[in-house]
Amino acid sequence: MLRLSGAHGGTIQAGPVAGALSVALLLAGCGAGSAGSGSSGGSGGSGGGDPSASDTVTLVTHDSWALDEKLVDQFEQESGLTLEVSAVGDAGTLVNQLVLTKDAPLGDAVFGIDNSFASRALEEGVVEEYTPASLPDGAEQLGGALTPIDQGDVCVNADEAWFEKSGLEVPKTLDDLADPKYRDLLVVTNPATSSPGLAFLLATIGAFGEDGFEDYWASLVDNGVKVADSWEDAYYVDFSGAGEGGERPLALSYATSPAFTVSEDGSESTTSALLETCFRQVEYAGVLAGSDNPDGAQALVDFLLTEDVQSALPESMYMYPADSSVPLPADWEKFAPQADAPFEVEPTEVSAHRDEWIERWTETVLG
Repeated sequence: MLRLSGAHGGTIQAGPVAGALSVALLLAGCGAGSAGSGSSGGSGGSGGGDPSASDTVTLVTHDSWALDEKLVDQFEQESGLTLEVSAVGDAGTLVNQLVLTKDAPLGDAVFGIDNSFASRALEEGVVEEYTPASLPDGAEQLGGALTPIDQGDVCVNADEAWFEKSGLEVPKTLDDLADPKYRDLLVVTNPATSSPGLAFLLATIGAFGEDGFEDYWASLVDNGVKVADSWEDAYYVDFSGAGEGGERPLALSYATSPAFTVSEDGSESTTSALLETCFRQVEYAGVLAGSDNPDGAQALVDFLLTEDVQSALPESMYMYPADSSVPLPADWEKFAPQADAPFEVEPTEVSAHRDEWIERWTETVLG
């Protein structure tokens, strides 16, 4: 089986993270020309940095950034800019770093702020208003500053072969997961250390409410749920469906994961996603306030919405494109459908209560 990376591998550094986490990666050759080629609209902004920075645009992102270098080359050729990428950790760490450095921004543009942390980024003023002219139909900006680039559903996955062999019906709902017949079968990830774990916590809050999610988690504890620190541990160590010796046939992952556990002849997937257990993550890009090259940042945000990039996201980031008109890989249509009705929690509510909810989860589940 192909080991997944991209957005699937998220872990969170709990709390603000200080220090030199930013590692700049020069992804492709040197461009020539002036900043601003390819930008459309927006505020223009200005920074106080070195004038020589006008030929470079720096993208601050999470560790799962994986855009094909051919697309990086294309951006550089079309814009006349050199793209540098600074990866600073998971979505939570990313926002923490942007807040801590907002008076001296780490770069020009950002990609990877998700809807669990978007409100904090907006409240702290780390991004400036910019709306691309090419914003796809149905793609909703946040605060006129965060532009959706991709999305994906965090859901429990099932090992179909294990359930068939055991003669046990595959569960469908969150309530099913607490049924005693599924005792000791589920592994999830810690919302304090894993972005999929936080998304699943939000799914349970969306389903059972702020006053009911603790009781639900208590029922999972009584039913033998296992908690891993990272998605990698849950999926590759504990999940039997990963083909690496795990013993639990239910694991928290993504709705897209079954597209990567397909049989050699491409006729079926050995795993499935429980589409009634999902929370939808949306990843945003934006122009960092006070950047040295706001025009270049705008051009980069525009580029991330082009059909070439949007159509590459399923294979490079394992996420759905924000542009719903972009064709998906054939196996995604069959094996990676999105949830019809994922659970939702308003971003402002997440921002206001995230730490409190994690603390309550920790007390209930870990004691």
